[in-house]
Amino acid sequence: MANSTGLQFTVKVGALPASTFAVVDFQLSEALNQSFSLSLNLASALPDVDFGAVLDQPCELLIWFEGELKRRVSGIISGFAQGDTGFRRTRYQAEVRPALWRLGLRTNARIFQAQKPEAIIGTLLEEAGITDYAFSLRHDHAPREYCVQYRESDLAFVTRLAAEEGLYFFHEFEEGKHRVVFADDAGALAKGPELFFNLATQGLSEGEYVHRFRYAERVSIAEVALKDYSFKTPAYGLLHKKMSSELAHQRENYQHFDYPGRFKKDPSGKAFSRYRLDALRAEAMTGAGDSNAAMLMPGNSFMLTEHPNLPLNTGWQVVAITHSGQQPQALEEESGGEPTTYSNSFEVISAKTTWRADLPYKPMVDGPQIATVVGPAGEEIYCDEYGRIKLQFPWDRYGASDDQSSCWVRVSQGWAGGQYGLIAIPRIGHEVIVSFLEGDPDQPIVTGRTFHATNRPPYELPTHKTRTVLRSRTHKGKGSNELRFEDQSGQEEVFIHAQKDMNTVVLNNRSTKVNIDHSENVGRHQTIMVGENQGTEIRGTQRITVEKGRKTEITTTEELTVTGDITVLSASGTIKLSTAGGYISIDNAGDINIVGNHLMLNGVRIDLNQ
Repeated sequence: MANSTGLQFTVKVGALPASTFAVVDFQLSEALNQSFSLSLNLASALPDVDFGAVLDQPCELLIWFEGELKRRVSGIISGFAQGDTGFRRTRYQAEVRPALWRLGLRTNARIFQAQKPEAIIGTLLEEAGITDYAFSLRHDHAPREYCVQYRESDLAFVTRLAAEEGLYFFHEFEEGKHRVVFADDAGALAKGPELFFNLATQGLSEGEYVHRFRYAERVSIAEVALKDYSFKTPAYGLLHKKMSSELAHQRENYQHFDYPGRFKKDPSGKAFSRYRLDALRAEAMTGAGDSNAAMLMPGNSFMLTEHPNLPLNTGWQVVAITHSGQQPQALEEESGGEPTTYSNSFEVISAKTTWRADLPYKPMVDGPQIATVVGPAGEEIYCDEYGRIKLQFPWDRYGASDDQSSCWVRVSQGWAGGQYGLIAIPRIGHEVIVSFLEGDPDQPIVTGRTFHATNRPPYELPTHKTRTVLRSRTHKGKGSNELRFEDQSGQEEVFIHAQKDMNTVVLNNRSTKVNIDHSENVGRHQTIMVGENQGTEIRGTQRITVEKGRKTEITTTEELTVTGDITVLSASGTIKLSTAGGYISIDNAGDINIVGNHLMLNGVRIDLNQ
């Protein structure tokens, strides 16, 4: 169907014969970091093309000049419509998108851990059936400890992750297929043709050229400063700056500061500040123009020549381009004899400048969420040196409720100082409330805990609603320690239960006052050691019952003062007072035995009963 211009457009759809459709006109929009969009107006001799043979099927547009293939675009048909039927032809419209576009139809929420960004992107592509992809990276990209796709499409997540890491993507085309390429440096661009500048508008017979070119500069951000915080290095600033080297035509004090910078280590901070500066200055120096070169596309560059402004005769990379083609002959009798035409309008930047996308919107978590504490099989308490725990979120369909379900998540405690404070590690199976720093799904932190139908409170409610309880549970065993406050009027009580040992250390004074009764019950032994003096005052009576023996040992003197009587009673044994020089004993028969070196009896009167 080529005409006097030598141009021809053909299209192949799925398994349909190549002659099924003729291209009436098309418009192709391409840009870095975007899925291309190809709109086709078609004509067919068939008035009843099967939609099932078209929708979601491969489609390839070919642009020819004098029998030579100049450009191909392949993708999948995302939309198809049947229009009017004329005398011999029926009109159809088709929308063609790359396979990458399919990722926009998949929305998910999931967690990636300890993976490089290219590995995460590759996983999503392959899950969507895209195996023809490549990474052309000049810089190393650190693994992401914790990266969450949160309630966003796979395409939005891939685009966002790529932008955060300074990556951009474009498409390459081969016969019957296309490849998505991710790059992080202008050095990855394919070198394109030389295009001369030509103000005339002749056809391709004059060659491929640029017939309009506009160059513009804009005052833009001069410097980027990004700051963040890491609890592992709380006193370290984590501030990184990057100044543009292309500020000859503007001031240098236009600084873009942002917090958080979404990094926790210096290498990432340095890279992210550079990526952000490149993105913010993407439109600082740009070019735009029109050409007849169909091979121009994002991901490659061209050399402009013969422009009257000599500095513009340099390399340019295509950032965005819109191709338009008209082939009226496809309508046969309705064509009006107009020729086939092609043109494009493009946007470019210097081929030496690395283009980066501005950061897209990152989904934020609207509020706190519920999660369950998890860990390895056989464990009850699982934490790291910082008291962090692992979680399973209800929305995470990929987690196995084990120690791989999440990153280590910090836990808010009631009091946290330098080796002092309050700490209670949530245990496996506990339900916790999780907040997110700055609303960022990549930065969870446990801020609360809750009971539920399985994990019930220590005492039945509302029966014991007046009790305030702190009860632990023995690790891998039965039993618990407990501190309980009962606030029921008339039954107020402080209750302490130690499952095994209880140790109390008082470095100075201790006072205990009991207004009524005090009782202690020691199951086995009791030892009291007083470093200096002990005083006991009993204002009533004292009774001591010793079921076995009793021994009192005094290393110096003992003094006993009694204002009344002293009665010493041995019901069945002997009473004996003994010193080194003798003794006095009274046995249960009434015999009194006095032994000593010298016995003295002094008294006004001494009666000896014979």
